[in-house]
This record gives sequence, C-alpha cells and structure tokens, in this order.
Amino acid sequence: MSVKSIHIEDALKQKSAFQWVDVRSESEFQKAHITGAINIPLLTNEHRILIGTCYKQKGREEAVSLGLELVGPKMATLFQQFKDAEIEGKKLLFYCWRGGLRSQISSTIYAWSGQKPNLLFGGYKSFRNFIQSQFSIPLNLKIVSGRTGSGKTEILHLLQKNGAQMIDLEGLAFHKGSAFGGLGYPPQPSTEAYENSLGLAILGLNKAEPVYIENESRLIGQCFMPQDFWNQMQEAKIIEVQVDKITRVKRLMKEYAHFDIQLLLDKTMILRKKLGGQNVNEAVVFLENGEFDKWIDKLLVYYDKTYQYSSENNKNRTVSLEFDWNNKENDIQKLLNLNV
Repeated sequence: MSVKSIHIEDALKQKSAFQWVDVRSESEFQKAHITGAINIPLLTNEHRILIGTCYKQKGREEAVSLGLELVGPKMATLFQQFKDAEIEGKKLLFYCWRGGLRSQISSTIYAWSGQKPNLLFGGYKSFRNFIQSQFSIPLNLKIVSGRTGSGKTEILHLLQKNGAQMIDLEGLAFHKGSAFGGLGYPPQPSTEAYENSLGLAILGLNKAEPVYIENESRLIGQCFMPQDFWNQMQEAKIIEVQVDKITRVKRLMKEYAHFDIQLLLDKTMILRKKLGGQNVNEAVVFLENGEFDKWIDKLLVYYDKTYQYSSENNKNRTVSLEFDWNNKENDIQKLLNLNV
C-alpha cells in the first residue's frame, strides 16, 4: 500500500486533478473547509468530544486506543464511502486538521482497494496558513465606488466580461453590506470560509495586472475582511462612478421591489436610528402603499449621506467618471482606459 504526501502549494496547482476528502468532523467541516471538498468524517462530533475528554484525563495512548475502537466498526462503511467518492480521472486527496492520524487512517483504509491515495501534508492547517499568506501579496487594486444603486457589482462583471480581473467581494460573502444586503442570498459563510474563498480568488490572479473590486467596509454582513487585504484597500486608487439618482432609484426598485413587503418593512425598521424616526415612518407608509420609488428615495437620504461622508475622506485618491447605463459598453471602456 502506498500513500503519497503532497504539500498544499503543489496540491492547489493541480486542484482539479483531485477529489478532496475532508475527514474532519461535521462541525469542523461546516465552519470552513477547502473549497470543493466533500466531508466523510472519520470521527463524528460526539466521538471527538469523547476522545478529547479521554486525552485530557488519561493521555494520548488511551485516546488513540479509544479512537481506534470507535473507528473499527465503521471501517466497512468508510471504505464504501471512499469508493463512492471516486470520480473518473481524479485521485482522492485526504486531509484532516494537521495531516495526522485521521487522514492517515482514512487514506490507509482507502488504499486497501488497491488505489494510491494522496494525503495533504500538514492538513487543513497548512491550507489556512497558505491562504492567509495570500492577503499580504501586493496587488494592483482598483476600487469601484459610487452611491447606492449605481450598479457597482454589475460594473465589475462587465469589466470581467471585457477581459479585466475582478473579485466580487460581496458575492463571496453572500451579502451586499447594507441592512438589505442579505436579501436573495443563501446564509453567509463564516469569516474563515470567506477568507478561504478570497484567498483562492487572489491565488488565481495575475498580480501584475489591475484587479477591480467594489468599495466595501471591512465588515460585509458578518464576514470580516482580512487585515492585510484591508490595508491594501486603504491605499488603492478609487474610481467613483457617478450615476444619476433617477437611474439609481429605478435600479434599486428592480433589485428589491419583488421581495415580501413584511420582509422589507422589517429591514427598513433596522434603519430607524440612522435614518431618523420621521423618515422611517414616511418610508414605511410609502412601502405599505406600494410606492417603491418614494420608499427608496427616502432610504437614500441615509445612504447618500453616509456615502458622502466616507468619500470626503478619500478625495485625494479618487477619480470620478460619469456612467450612463444606456451607454454602458462605451463607459466600461472609458473606465478601463482611466489612468489611475
């Protein structure tokens, strides 16, 4: 039987050649994992608690013995699960937290089939260390900024369509960063899972070329931006797209008016302190009457004021561009040709 140990840098270079198998417990996997991996736990959440208690009370030898006792009855099931995980043309690559006993045992069980499995050297911990190292790599960031409703995310995707590099920070976080930001998205990932996605996105970039991102606060919903990446954002040039208010209101209506009214009312009430009681009350009446344009116009009192305040602090690194959505292809080219 032969198990090949492979380092994370080499594994990621040929990521698509593997079916990544995370043999950590369900809760560990759910918190965060290597993108694309499947979870076949060697030990369940309950087993880990039992083994952890045993380790503290009786030591390593007794804990290992208990672990083998718990795994023993599951070997046939695990063997079949590993076989079922096979994908034609791909090799199984096993990992646990540190490349220790769990992945070693799992890969050995699979090797009984006559296959030659791979084991991630250093486990998930090595992946996390590698991911975190990506955030300090210098990037040629260009930040697309603009008032709420300007269509910044769509602009990023148009830039990508025209050959530019971009990272959709909100797409990775499943959130648009506002009180209404989670609408239409699945539940947000943990900050750790968000970092993993962001790190892999950075890994695939040409570091010498511009990378366009949207202007964000460090917290997107519940996901925190990595400090080193955030520091780079604070030094990056900003392209402010200027879109007229009528267009912004129409875009926001299209984006939000189809959601359940009660859901929109609940989100609106979150802004009571920031928008002011009278403005919120008026916004609620507009919403209840189905006057979505007036509801959005009222909310923009807060969002435009917040944007104006933040943009004042960044004037020295900001270039403005009038953006007409009726002539978007032409204006995308103008944006790409800006000397920033």
